[in-house]
Parts: sequence; C-alpha cells; structure tokens
Amino acid sequence: MKAMSIKTRIVLAILAAAFYAINSPFSKVLLNYMPSTLMAGFLYIGAGIGMGVIALIRKLKKAENVEMKLTKKELPYTVAMIMLDIAAPICLLFGLKSTSAANAALLNNFEIVATAIIALIIFKEKISVRLWLGILFVTLSCALLSFEDVMSLQFSYGSLLILAACICWGFENNCTRKISSKDPRQIVLLKGIFSGSGSIIIGLIIGERIRVLWSVFAVLGVGFVAYGLSIFFYVYAQRILGAARTSAYYAIAPFIGTLLSLVIFREIPQYTYFIALGLMAIGAWLSSQDKLLFKKRRDPLHGSEKKLYK
Repeated sequence: MKAMSIKTRIVLAILAAAFYAINSPFSKVLLNYMPSTLMAGFLYIGAGIGMGVIALIRKLKKAENVEMKLTKKELPYTVAMIMLDIAAPICLLFGLKSTSAANAALLNNFEIVATAIIALIIFKEKISVRLWLGILFVTLSCALLSFEDVMSLQFSYGSLLILAACICWGFENNCTRKISSKDPRQIVLLKGIFSGSGSIIIGLIIGERIRVLWSVFAVLGVGFVAYGLSIFFYVYAQRILGAARTSAYYAIAPFIGTLLSLVIFREIPQYTYFIALGLMAIGAWLSSQDKLLFKKRRDPLHGSEKKLYK
C-alpha cells in the first residue's frame, strides 16, 4: 500500500473534525430522550458496530489488509485510551445539560490545549512558538466561555464539565498517538466495545434507563459518524502529524458544530460568545499553521521518512 502524503493526512484530520462536529448539537437534542451516561455508552457502541460492519465488508470482498495488529506492548496505552473514553463523553453530556450546544461546541477546542500540553510534558513532542500562541488564544476563549457572569466571575458548571472532558480527551489523544501505527479499525472496535459497554454498565448501576426505544438507534447512528468515522480518520492523520498538530487541524470541528447549533436551536448567544468565537478562530488558525509540521517525520506504518510540504 502506498504511503499517504502529508496533504492527505491533513484532509483526513479535517474530515475527522467535520464528522465529530455533529456530536454536540445532535447529542443535546437526544438528551431529551436518553440519560447522559447511557448515551455516552451507545455513542461508542455505535462507533464499534459501524466499524465492525466495515471490517466485515472488507473481509467478504477479500480486500488487502497490511495494517499491523495491536500487541501486548501497546496494552497500557490501549487500556488508558478505553478508560478515558468512558470518562470524557460522560462529562461532555452532563455538561451539555446546563450549557448551550453552541457554547459546548466552541469549548471543545480546549482539547487542543490539553492535547498539546500533555504531548509536551509527558510525551516530549516539540511545540513551536506559533502553536503556543494558538494555545493562548484558545485558552482565553475558553476562559471567557466558562464564566456564567463575567462581572461577578462565576464559573459555569456545565462549561467546567466540558473542559474536564477535553482534558480526558487530551490524554486519550496522546495514548491513541502511541498506537496510531496499528489498525485503525481495530482501535475503533476496541473503543466502541469496551468504552461503550463500560459507560452503559455505569449508567445502569446509577439507575439510568432508556425512555424511548427509537432514541437508541438515533444515538447509535450519531456514534457511528461522530465517533466511529471521526476516530478512524483521526488515527490515520496522527501517524505523521502527531497528537498536538492533528488536534490543531481538528479545531475546525467546534466551528461547524457551532453553526449547526445556531441553525437547530435558533438561539442568539450573548456578545461574549462572539468575542470568544473571534479569539478561538485566531487560536485555531495559529495552531494549524504550526511550522514544526514542516519538519521531517517518519511514517510509523510504512517506515518511510518524508519531507513535509512547504
């Protein structure tokens, strides 16, 4: 199989962002019909089922598969990835209950900050000055969105839960980066089966129950697109771009999600939202222009070293 170019990886990162963008607005609607923890589980189950179907179709067609399988060496990162994928969507969905979908969609960009700082401190990825500036603008935007009342400096409970979800996903992104050379279908299947089952078990233990049967199928569909296809493309993009830079391109997701939220809910946000939107746009652009992306980076699947485009 021919190694993917850097431009192809960037397109995959943007596609991953576009698919994930439907998560906040559609999940907020579906929260009227299904409790938060159960929904978090079914979102990942939907991702796993969808990817399982794709894998089965490829097998029936006898499509060539040169992807490497996960081994015991990757077990610690795989387990951490699954546990974090249980915690993150639960925090996100509980946060969605007490904040607007547009606000939540924009706050999701804090994942860039969390991923980059964790990549630097724990996994020793290099971060350029431009990316640090991008992180600063994203952080300022998130701080503004997190205040319930800017004058009295009261934090929004829902916003803080969404930021907690972003931190969980920041750790998860870096764990996924460590196994990104392996089969993306296998990674999504593991996330779907184990993260999804874990959340459903927790939901049932705390007394949550399905109220409307059709909501299960709706949530499974959202999960397949927003989590399954998104994760699948995200893993491919990470192979060359790295965790921090893939998250930078992923920054387009909140802007798509915000647009969808405004169309669906027809709510005009306060003026602070539009200030935060401007700060976030600057931060996302600076992050995506990270010059360290133009260095040589080894493709972990094909073992080929490529000079990235100018």
